[in-house]
Amino acid sequence: MAKIGKALLKVLKILLVVILVLFVVYFWNLDQKVLGWAYKQVNAMFDRKKVDLVF
Repeated sequence: MAKIGKALLKVLKILLVVILVLFVVYFWNLDQKVLGWAYKQVNAMFDRKKVDLVF
């Protein structure tokens, strides 16, 4: 019975940490900030790329 209790406690701790991390990401809008940074990096790469002009 003690093994089940320890396993359950460990699962609850992991779930609590996951929920806390998701709340922090949501609260500070970090997902949108990361995507905004990624878009700027991708646009910077493609803005430097030479365009082949074929007429």
